Order: sequence, then C-alpha cells, then structure tokens
Amino acid sequence: MESPDVFIYDTTLRDGSQGENISFSVNEKLRIAHRLDEMGFHYIEGGWPGSNPKDAHFFETAKHQPLARSRLVAFGSTRKPGVKTDKCPNIRSLLDAGTDAIALFGKSWELHVTEILGTSLEENLELIADSITYFKQKDKEVIFEAEHFFDGYRANPAYALSTIRTALEAGAAWIALCDTNGGTMPHDLARIIRDAETVIPGEKLGIHTHNDCGLAVANTIAAVNEGVKMVQGTINGYGERCGNADLIPIIANLQLKMGLKCLPESSITQLTNLSYFVGEIANVRPLPFRPYVGHSAFAHKGGVHVSAVAKLSRAYEHIRPEQVGNRRRVLVSELSGKSNISYKAKELGVSLGNDEAMTAKIVREIKQLEEKGFQFDAADASLSVLMKKLTGAFREPFKLHSFTVTNIKTKDDPPLCQANIKISVDGKEELTAAEGNGPVNALDNALRKALTKFYPEIGGMQLVDFKVRITEGSQGTAARVKVLFDTRDEDEMWSTIGVSENIIEASWQALVDSIYYKLCKRNPEK
Repeated sequence: MESPDVFIYDTTLRDGSQGENISFSVNEKLRIAHRLDEMGFHYIEGGWPGSNPKDAHFFETAKHQPLARSRLVAFGSTRKPGVKTDKCPNIRSLLDAGTDAIALFGKSWELHVTEILGTSLEENLELIADSITYFKQKDKEVIFEAEHFFDGYRANPAYALSTIRTALEAGAAWIALCDTNGGTMPHDLARIIRDAETVIPGEKLGIHTHNDCGLAVANTIAAVNEGVKMVQGTINGYGERCGNADLIPIIANLQLKMGLKCLPESSITQLTNLSYFVGEIANVRPLPFRPYVGHSAFAHKGGVHVSAVAKLSRAYEHIRPEQVGNRRRVLVSELSGKSNISYKAKELGVSLGNDEAMTAKIVREIKQLEEKGFQFDAADASLSVLMKKLTGAFREPFKLHSFTVTNIKTKDDPPLCQANIKISVDGKEELTAAEGNGPVNALDNALRKALTKFYPEIGGMQLVDFKVRITEGSQGTAARVKVLFDTRDEDEMWSTIGVSENIIEASWQALVDSIYYKLCKRNPEK
C-alpha cells in the first residue's frame, strides 16, 4: 500500500473512552476497530491491557478477529522503578496482548518524574530505554508517548529532549510528543517541535494533543506544518476533560485543505457516517455544529446566503458537503426570503411553480408564526405540511371532533393518564380511549389506536425524541411553550413542532403534523 504523507493514529478506544459518560463494551470496541480498519486508519489503539480486565479481554478477542489494513496497538507504561523489565506486570500484559505494535508512555516532565513517579531523573531514562529495548528484542514496533512533553520542555528543555533522545536510541519507531494538559499555544508548540527536530527526525515524530484550550485541532495542524508525520486523536474528539484532538476535522483539513494524503479518497466521503457511527455506539448525541460533519455544517438560513448558494455553492461553502459525506440544508425562519422558500419547497417536494405571489404568501405566514414561537428550521416536516396547506396540495386525512385527557394521582400510586378521542375519516366516526404513562403518551396512543384501522402504515412510526421549551419566560407557568417531536419509520426521521400556552395543545399540534407528514409521504396527493 502506498505510504501516506501523514499517518493516522486513532485512540478512541482508549483515550476516547476516558471521556465522561463514555464507555465501550468489548463488542462495541471491536465494531469501532473494524470500521476504522475498513477506512484505512494506520494505527488503532485498542486499550491498556494492564489497567483493567475488559481491555485485556478485548485484545484476547481481537486475536480471533484480526484487522485487515490497520495495525492494532496495545498501550501501557514503561516498567516500574525498581522492577526488572521482564518481571514488570504492565510489561507482561502488553506482551500478552499479542499486538505487533506497542505504545509506551513515559515521563518527560521532571515534575512528574520526581513528584508523581517518585524516582530520579536518571532512573527515568533507564525505564524508558529498558522498556523499549525489551520490546524491540521481541520484534515489536514501539511508539514512545512522551507524556507532558511540552510542559516538560518549558520547565527543563534539556531533560525533556533527553527523554525522547533516549527513546530513539533504544529503538522506538515513533516518538509522539504529548500536550497532555492541553495548555500549549500553537506558536509555542511549533517552536518547541522545531527544537525537538534537532534531536528526532520529523518523519519519526507524532503529535498527541488535548483540547483544554480549544486548540487541539489547531495544534495538530501546526505540528504537521512543522514536519510531524503521525497525528493522534479520537473520533469526535472524545476524551478526558475537554477531550482529545478530533480526527474528523484533522483528516479533512489535512487531505482537502493541505493536499496531504492520509486515508483513501473513498474514506474521506465516509467521515460524516463515521462520526455518527461512533457517536451512536458511544450513546452521545451528535453536536450539530461539528465542523465538516455536523448537521448544521452546511446549513443556510439567511435569504441572501441562500440566494447566493443557489447560484454558486462555493459562495458560502468552503467545500462541497458531499466531499465528506454531508449534505447541504436550507433552513426556513423569520430571516427567510423567497430564495429559501423556493429552495426548500423543491427539497420537500412541494410544487410552487413560478407563482411569486404564493411564495410571498408562504414567507409572510412563516414570519408571523415564528413571531409566535414556531421554529421551522428545526421542524422540516411541519414546514412541509404548512406549505402543502397554503398551496392547496393538502387533503386532511382525518378530522378531530374532540379529545379529553385525564390525569389521576393518588397518594401512593404513580399517576394514571387516560385520553379519549373522537375523530372521523371520510365521514366515518371513531371514538376510542387509551392509557399512557403521561398525558402526551396517552393522547398519542389513543390517536394511533383510532387511526390504525384506516391507515395501518402509522404502526411503523416511532417517537424518538420529545422536547419542551418555553418561548419567553416572563409569564412563568402561563408562558407559551413549543413542543418538538422527532419521529422515525423504517425510511427516515422527521421533526414537527407545536406552539401554545397549553402544553397539551402544543403537543397535539406536533403529534398531528407528524402523522400528517407520514401519510402525505405514503400518499403524495394528501
């Protein structure tokens, strides 16, 4: 395989899992590892087998599910002070992991050597040399992680440089310079790397940064600009405290902006999918504003912007969203002009023709509704229904005659909610009731129960998120609220909105729009 310009080293399974509320099972780690392997990541750090049984189990399991393209790495520390290398439990666990590559972290900040590790500066160099030599004799590729290198350099440049020199002389294939506390500025990092390159050739250097100052990606790019050939990080920037360097924008920046080959071209178009894939396994809601791959990364709201993008996309987009597997989105709000409406109508399959008056009518209606608290940039499905109503393309699939919701609470029992609803479909009336664990759930159950015999396809709908927000809080509990529903079926997910001073009424609006959208999708004439 052709050698890349920059090697990508992923530590999501180890450093990423140290992030708050993130934990991967062995099977989940294997799924992520194989996904990264398919995309051509060069190194995948699987965990620290000497620190916990789960990571040891992962490496044991991975022996029977080998990677095809990537090199699996076991992570651990240099030998303990006063313990022979071949007798050190941490060293033995790394050997037992059975990987061809070993990542060894060692101290490069004298503060950590004397105050944390509790040994002398001289012995620390021996720990580094002995541990690397041991694994080289076992025919392992060794990546030395110079922990706290930049802080160590600022405290004692000569000693920090001596640690990485020792690692190189002992046979380390790579020396990763770590900004472990995440506090280094890009200009300082670049200057220190230039000094490190007087000791270590740039083609043997890696960079490992944390995001405590919001600079992990910038520092990584600065390091590559200084000649560093390996970048370390995690998918979505997961990691301890403020996280690690996010490999998603790093890879995109290196390959699309700087022309440096990292991954196969086909993998760059999968970056959005990869971000969501790992986020789903980590059970972390994706950030919409994430660079390149976020839901809002190529979203346009202002009318002037939309008009320009419709003519020439690069007028307001730094790349084509398809290059990273994302897509362009046009949002409709009180800031919208006719360009937004025309673009959005086409996207949603609503025919406006060349009717300028209809477009202007839709713009006015949306602005009036948004003044009341509606937010159509977050509710495409409600927007679709509204447009169809205003253009006459909507036929109401059912009529509501009435509903009641009752909430019964006794002292010791949980509340019981019951909804009664009366609707009609093509003149046929249906009266039904259902219970739920809350008023909205009971109303949802009753409406579905009443409609299923007429429209069995709604049985495939599933509510996946339900949000309530106060539009303006000065009225306290009498304030107007907006309710947002996210609903999905086997094909897609859609969002609807309702606004009212009555939370049940707002929920009803969002619920009905959700069903309207589903039925319009299956029956376009409605």
